[in-house]
Amino acid sequence: MGSFRAILIWAAVATAVTVPVAVALGSPLLAWREPIYIIAGFAGIVAMALLLLQPLLAGGYLPGLPMRQGRYLHRWTGALILLAVIIHVAGLWLTSPPDVIDALLFASPTPFSAWGVVAMWAIFAAALLALLRRPLRIGIRPWRLGHSALALIIVLGSAIHAVLIHGTMGTVSKTLLCILAVAATLKVLTDLRTSALLGRSRG
Repeated sequence: MGSFRAILIWAAVATAVTVPVAVALGSPLLAWREPIYIIAGFAGIVAMALLLLQPLLAGGYLPGLPMRQGRYLHRWTGALILLAVIIHVAGLWLTSPPDVIDALLFASPTPFSAWGVVAMWAIFAAALLALLRRPLRIGIRPWRLGHSALALIIVLGSAIHAVLIHGTMGTVSKTLLCILAVAATLKVLTDLRTSALLGRSRG
């Protein structure tokens, strides 16, 4: 029974991550796009898919994957998300610098741009916080608070950004991926909050 449940979980995660990418690959809109724009777009899609894995890895919710190994992969997945976002923004800059400037200045007429920029800066802040944690000797409680707040901003901002875009991603698969990413993040943050409160009460 346990192995069957594990298979179902892994199958569900794999489906949620791969289907939006597969749908985007088959989109007729790709025929009208430049290669750089397509690469930039798929970098954003990959980043959104990886956001579903992040909380599952951090919370130890993937069966057969020990917590320590999951959190190790969580760090590397975070690095991949950062790289994907950089490629996403750089590609869009190469195809249309004025649009990127408007987005960064929150002057873009497209509502999804602002949410994407907020999520981008939160990703950069989370990466910087991770790099400075040991040199600055940041305590575990301030670290968790800052990291959790940034994670929530990243996922919510990215989800709204993705849902508002009418592009290559399928509406149903994209929306489901975003809902799952937000739900998984909220689940992990709630569990971490509960365990922290229990730890204080016992201490």
